[in-house]
Amino acid sequence: MRGISFWFFGLAVLCALIGMGWGIQMSATHNHDLSPAHAHLNLIGWVGFAIAGFYYHLVPAAADHWLARVHFGVAVLGLVLIVPGIVQALQQTGETLAKAGSVLTLVSMVIFAVTVVKTRAS
Repeated sequence: MRGISFWFFGLAVLCALIGMGWGIQMSATHNHDLSPAHAHLNLIGWVGFAIAGFYYHLVPAAADHWLARVHFGVAVLGLVLIVPGIVQALQQTGETLAKAGSVLTLVSMVIFAVTVVKTRAS
């Protein structure tokens, strides 16, 4: 695995490790107040990024296209904003980051959808 597929998959593994550590911390403290943010880290970061990494590995034409790098950048920015944004929303200290992260995460999925459609014949 190389290039963009490696970066997606490597970040997915990092998200899984952080998510597992966070889950253990929540369990040990019996405080699950932030479980929605933890769930988004695991679902978007671990599952979503891993699927993208596998796709780009299996479809080299998609990985070589400039849109894959845009997808990665937007997806990472979306994740980096949405997880702490959900924490802020749960703690009632603001929703701006969660909203921005949500929009960017949606945009990254639209970019991925375009990529999948464009490379369906590859």
